[in-house]
Amino acid sequence: MENLFSIEGKIALVTGGSRGIGEMIAAGFLASGAKVYISSRKADVCEETAKRLAEKYGGECIALPADCSTLDGIEPLAAALAERETRLDILVNNAGATWGAPIDEFPELGWDKVMDTNVKGVFFLTQKLLPLLRASATADDPARVINIGSVDGIKTPIFDNFSYGPSKAAVHHLTRVMAAHLVKENIIVNAIAPGPFPTWMLSAGVGFGGKVEGQDWASVGKDNPRGRVGTMEDIAGVAIFLSSRAGAYTVGDTIVCDGGSVASS
Repeated sequence: MENLFSIEGKIALVTGGSRGIGEMIAAGFLASGAKVYISSRKADVCEETAKRLAEKYGGECIALPADCSTLDGIEPLAAALAERETRLDILVNNAGATWGAPIDEFPELGWDKVMDTNVKGVFFLTQKLLPLLRASATADDPARVINIGSVDGIKTPIFDNFSYGPSKAAVHHLTRVMAAHLVKENIIVNAIAPGPFPTWMLSAGVGFGGKVEGQDWASVGKDNPRGRVGTMEDIAGVAIFLSSRAGAYTVGDTIVCDGGSVASS
């Protein structure tokens, strides 16, 4: 029981790990003794975040910049990781996109970009990393895949982002489908559906212009049942649970981490 939530020594890849929820999960993994790779589209931002997280939390944090919305970006990422590691214990599919526009003006580009990143990317990156996940997977300690969905895939979003909610609902169902197939190979797949967290994406939606630091997040969280937005400890705690011995019997689930907004809706 003393090591029930331990991920010490595990190797993890967190996509979209240069900011927001991905950065929070990467930070929690590092603080818990894991070796963490992070990816994001912008190489300079990815490198800066990896350096900052390693300095703050210790351990190894390595940047592997990539665009996870296309196979042209996914395949080099998988190859780069395979050059460095013989196994992958934890894959967090967090890279995501959204697009806002009124229903009469919503463009095809806004549909395709969101679906490609949020759904197609989750499937194909997992597919390309299966050799490394299989190399880690055992009956006693399965490999883990954590897909980041959203409460917007469960309830109706408040913003005019018509492809985002359906894409996250697809992630939740894809999680169940993948879990049913991969559990036989000792690879466990689950999802987390976050609610409001202090991220660039939410900042843009609530009028903060994409800025995260120094914003009035208390005003955003005051209507949440918990009376606040989420923290690094909240989202990282769920991810660590799912990645540790404590979560080894939880399969194909979507865990809501939202302060009670879905339960109260």
